[in-house]
Amino acid sequence: MQVNNKPTWIWYPGDFEIWLGNIFNNRRTERGAMFPPFWKQDSHYVTVEFSKAFTLDHEETITIAAEGQFNFALDGKLQFPAKEYTIPSGNHKLNIKVWNQATPPALFIAGDTIHTDTTWLATYEDKLWIDENGVAHGSGIYVPAASWHFDAIDTPPSSYRLEREERRPVSHHAITTNGTLYDFGQETFGYLKLKGLQGTVRIYYGESREEALDKEHCETLDVVNGQLATQKNANHNSQFSIVNCQLSKAFRFVYIEKDGDATYDDVLMDYEYAPFDAQHSGSFRCSDDEINRIWDVAAYTMDLTTHEFFMDGIKRDRWTWSGDAIQSYLMNYYLRFDAECVKRTIRQLRGKDPVTAHVNTIMDYTFYWFKSIHDYYEYTGDVDFVREMWPRMVTLMDYVEGRLNSEGMAEGQPDDWIFVDWVDFPMHKRGTLCFEQILLMKAMETMAICAKLLGINKSDYRVKAEELRNKIKQTFWSYEQKAYYHAIEDGTMNRQITKFPNMFAILYGLAYEEERREIMQSVMLNPAIDPITTPYMRFYELETLLIDGRHEQVLKEMRDYWGGMLREGATSFWEKYVPSEKGTQHLAMYGRPYGKSLCHAWGASPVYLLGKYYLGVRPTKPGYEEFEIRPSLGDLDWMMGDVPTPHGMIHVEMNRHEVKVLTTEGSGTLFIAGQQIPVKSGTTVSITY
Repeated sequence: MQVNNKPTWIWYPGDFEIWLGNIFNNRRTERGAMFPPFWKQDSHYVTVEFSKAFTLDHEETITIAAEGQFNFALDGKLQFPAKEYTIPSGNHKLNIKVWNQATPPALFIAGDTIHTDTTWLATYEDKLWIDENGVAHGSGIYVPAASWHFDAIDTPPSSYRLEREERRPVSHHAITTNGTLYDFGQETFGYLKLKGLQGTVRIYYGESREEALDKEHCETLDVVNGQLATQKNANHNSQFSIVNCQLSKAFRFVYIEKDGDATYDDVLMDYEYAPFDAQHSGSFRCSDDEINRIWDVAAYTMDLTTHEFFMDGIKRDRWTWSGDAIQSYLMNYYLRFDAECVKRTIRQLRGKDPVTAHVNTIMDYTFYWFKSIHDYYEYTGDVDFVREMWPRMVTLMDYVEGRLNSEGMAEGQPDDWIFVDWVDFPMHKRGTLCFEQILLMKAMETMAICAKLLGINKSDYRVKAEELRNKIKQTFWSYEQKAYYHAIEDGTMNRQITKFPNMFAILYGLAYEEERREIMQSVMLNPAIDPITTPYMRFYELETLLIDGRHEQVLKEMRDYWGGMLREGATSFWEKYVPSEKGTQHLAMYGRPYGKSLCHAWGASPVYLLGKYYLGVRPTKPGYEEFEIRPSLGDLDWMMGDVPTPHGMIHVEMNRHEVKVLTTEGSGTLFIAGQQIPVKSGTTVSITY
């Protein structure tokens, strides 16, 4: 567990993320109306008690700050309310209760030796106290307090904000005498600002020109008045009016129409973003300019959808979805390696006990949530986070197991959403889907792995996973078709064959080598099987092809699919792309002419695929303590790039004759042309083959 050597704000674990997530998930609007998520939203605990025992050689004065009202007890005796206390020498125990209905109760204490950090314990008054080693004390649950980087007394957790950067449109032109269209040059996200506004204007946002100009159907809009805000111009020490639109929006184009005699002087925006360390970020360059452009736009798409949490799309829905997020985590490990955003998103998605519904109400998204924790551990080596999440993993799995059918399989209930993917062909999502059983198997395997990692005797998860593995094969595998069937519906096998269960059988280790080869031929490479048309499942489809060594084919798929979006004018990657569609058909979804998100996190998968399967870098021991590099050019003449790790960078260069690797931490193995070459930290390995 990481412990600060300086004072920091502390709170009950998970409460900051739940509070922040509620703000985050309720910012969505449709045509000016707020649009909250349709799943249960938990709240932070309003009363939290913090405690720690100390031994002082000398008396010490401490300063206390709290987000909320607080009381202070020294050795069990309440003290008169104050912000400073002098504690005499000797052995003591401090208990501070903080109450706050609006934001998570948080505490900051600074003294010469006494200060708040994650060695403090916290309880929400449930009368059972358990220390960080899992030992029960008294009659309340007491867990290590949480903290992040709020290390100053005047920057409490509720002050958290993303960074902003002022930007200008690249062009504008009049549409009518009262209306002007502004183009910011590319998809962007933030707050529109109007300088010198007098009167009322109506603002219509668009990810496309067509959307911004369609006042009746554009997804987002604003009506603002020049009386809303005034800021001081620091450069000229004078007053001018800047009206900030109250909520952030996604757009490239903005159409502003003036009411009556309204006027304004200028249009700007504050681009909102999560800061990142450019020196500790992934990169990719190769001999193909189109692939380079695809990587750049995929990286920009990831940056646009990385905020307080990993969101799905910046226009719609602007929510955290577990199925979207697990892909964002993997892309992030090859781009910015923002481990804190991963943890925030996982905590927020899980929420609190008791469990009353699947994550996001979607069965498959619950199963992805389990796997995301093990993925996080593999890339970071952070066992403390696994330990923190374990109790909530257990209660969520208890919920899952309580809803299995008589065969021990996952079957959608009336209050469940079975998603799988958006499909353009007939596919029932009722009954017992093979796809869902494979995800459940992986979730149970994850439980077994994490239990073993934490030294917890829960071998039943391994047994259940193995039993389910055998049952899936016996139930759904067709020796005749060399594929997994789709589902059991009303006691009858639905013999439809789709890519979904078959590629996950390969990805999640259900299919062994011979079966994998059969699936590749009968399903994945079979043109008679219905195609996948969302970047969401193309992520997994292309990874399956890469596992089979089809690097040249996948580069062609990238050029056709992601390159196709670029040729349609995309500046970020879309929620869905159907190459046969034309013109404004690309903008429509959900029966709405502009319902499709043109910046969607699951469109950024080339970042992950190029880093893991072309540069070939992946951890083989948690946190990159050991790693492997299996570079593959496909049809490229050369490539070079960087992969971030928890401790440094791995740099790979390759052409048709030579490979060069430079690492800053850990030890690894380079696999090339049938050779295995050790890679040591801080050295450059160059090999001609």
